[in-house]
Amino acid sequence: MFDIAIIGAGVVGGMVARALAKYNVRVCILDKESDVAMGATKANSAIVHAGFDAKEGSLKARFNVRGSEMMETVTRELGVKYKRNQSLVVGFEHEREEVEAIYKRGLANGVKWLELLDKEALHALEPNLNKDLTCALLAKTGAIVCPYELCIAAVGNAMDNGAELVLDFEVASIDKKDGSYVIKAADGREIETRYLVNSAGVYSDKIAAMTGDADFSVTPRRGEYMLLDKECGNFTERTIFHTPTKMGKGILVSPTVDGNLLLGPTATDIEDKEDTSTTPEGFATLFDKASDNVANIPVNKVLTSFCGLRATGSTGDFIVKERDGVVTLGGIESPGLSSAPAIAEYVEEIFANKGVLGEVKKDYVATRKPAHYFRELSMVEKNVIISKDPAYGRIVCRCEGITEGEIVEALRTNPVARDLDGVKRRTRSGMGRCQGGFCSPTVVELIARERGIPFESVTKFGKGSVINYGRTKGDK
Repeated sequence: MFDIAIIGAGVVGGMVARALAKYNVRVCILDKESDVAMGATKANSAIVHAGFDAKEGSLKARFNVRGSEMMETVTRELGVKYKRNQSLVVGFEHEREEVEAIYKRGLANGVKWLELLDKEALHALEPNLNKDLTCALLAKTGAIVCPYELCIAAVGNAMDNGAELVLDFEVASIDKKDGSYVIKAADGREIETRYLVNSAGVYSDKIAAMTGDADFSVTPRRGEYMLLDKECGNFTERTIFHTPTKMGKGILVSPTVDGNLLLGPTATDIEDKEDTSTTPEGFATLFDKASDNVANIPVNKVLTSFCGLRATGSTGDFIVKERDGVVTLGGIESPGLSSAPAIAEYVEEIFANKGVLGEVKKDYVATRKPAHYFRELSMVEKNVIISKDPAYGRIVCRCEGITEGEIVEALRTNPVARDLDGVKRRTRSGMGRCQGGFCSPTVVELIARERGIPFESVTKFGKGSVINYGRTKGDK
């Protein structure tokens, strides 16, 4: 019997788990995928929004502004890369009134350090902008972070403090029984819990319906992205938005915390909650709209493309409520990443007020060693580690300079990587120019060795994503 079960191991669910795991309660995190951060968390804009966009008085505004304020401390504690690079909302002359309206909305939301810029000041800050842009809002609290790194660290920190992670657990039914909830998976496994947190992303409406709540629906909104090579990472210093529309914040151009340049996302409402395909039409839109903001984008330097699904709720706002022991977190689309620490803080308050949490654990640890610590050491410091463990001296991923020691560490650290993409998200092995063409076979060997499974059983991202179908030269 668990005290609290969290359905959904994305960044919101992960932050909630971290907040609750510091108390003397038994917490579990359930997810239908083979790893954490497999939904919108692994495919989004990676922006810590300042909070100027959301409607005044909305939950989006409330949690965004508070989450943005919390993020620097949270990322420092979890050892996650974070950079306050600032944000610009740019506009043409006919959009000046909209830019000014966003500025006023930001002030009403309590966002600090906002400024309106004229054309000269704007182009002095960002020389590569489209020369026809004449006005902008500068948000000095805007920042960037790695969303899946944040999620992995949050879940890992929760696990280090006693939370349990159950993967490949696709919820089929939820039944109330003698004051608790029995959650049954499609494969027949069952989890019993006193309280429940629904943080299931695009499936949050489906999970809510299983608990008797059919008051909202969630529509998947497809967002396609392009990621450019690191040599383009300084093309803009700040995150560049255009004036938003009812479909979202539009196509942005932004550096990433790892030094690449990101374009996206598109915004297309679809029905299929699993359709993360990319399209030629999406790429054309990305280039066309991004060029409205930034001139001469070097799209010949695109390394990869991907697509994520935003959980767009029918209410137009975040859906955050508690009923009969179930906390529902639905429609957590953008700015969900920015809001995650504040949403977790609010869920913690809900359970504290219900008398569920009790005392903080005496051995609770809020901090976590950065996954990227080895890369940031001096050569002298690296050599000390290599002298103790030669695996840190063997380069596996040449593009990103990732060693065998770092990969093995990712295969042994909560939450452990179980497949090729899991290693990629934790170490950046396979994220460089060759996109894993050189390092993948070695990484597969390391996964097989560490997990004690056959080489051909290693998958790309679980669920039958076969990499090797069998041996061609007999037994080895």
